[in-house]
Amino acid sequence: MGENLWDAYDGMGPVFQQHAADSAYNAHYDRPAVLAALGPVTGRRVLDAACGPGLYLRELLERGAEVAAFDASPVMVYLATQATAGQVRIDQAALGGPLPYPDGAFDLVVCALAIHYANDRAAAFAEFRRVLRPGGAAVVSTQHPVMDWLRKGGSYFQTTLETDIWHTPAGDQPVRFWREPLSALCAAATGAGFLIEKLIEPVPAETMRDRYPEDYEQLTKEPGFLILRLLKPVTSPPATADR
Repeated sequence: MGENLWDAYDGMGPVFQQHAADSAYNAHYDRPAVLAALGPVTGRRVLDAACGPGLYLRELLERGAEVAAFDASPVMVYLATQATAGQVRIDQAALGGPLPYPDGAFDLVVCALAIHYANDRAAAFAEFRRVLRPGGAAVVSTQHPVMDWLRKGGSYFQTTLETDIWHTPAGDQPVRFWREPLSALCAAATGAGFLIEKLIEPVPAETMRDRYPEDYEQLTKEPGFLILRLLKPVTSPPATADR
């Protein structure tokens, strides 16, 4: 498929950056849960895959990580470079395509709310596995497929290119994304050679309770996103001869 689903972010630009900095679902739901799933990052080599405007990058730098990043949107690459004051190598590359990093370059990969924009999710996971060292982990968050199915209807088991309309101060912005069953997403990860360590259905951070009480109430009753923590297995040592 030739459509670039990330083009919407070129259109939103700084409007999205400002929104995501303190929005209910980005700042008080996804980021706290994903950062918790990553665990300690001090001194770890972390790749922020589809980094957007750099909000995760700033958190990772503050926590002592050694960070690199990429995004398919040139506008997001520019904003992320500004947000990190040039401290981070940020490449323009697309999920599902070849990444400009050597094998085993990273301890951790984080991909927050972006895998559903990749036209080839299996290829994206394969590249995550390639650039991770043996024993490394990828933490991937995405929209919950059950909740997307309840919103959109149709067959839960069919992989479908969907459209949401985001209402922004700059006007309505169509955002296209892939909806697929959880089994298909997991199969793309395990087919690439990952082991699923954890499947997390996050609850909102307590910071959301006062800031966005209606969203907090909803997300304490039903999931909005889910998180996969994936492990790249350590290569087993060669078998020894019987004595």
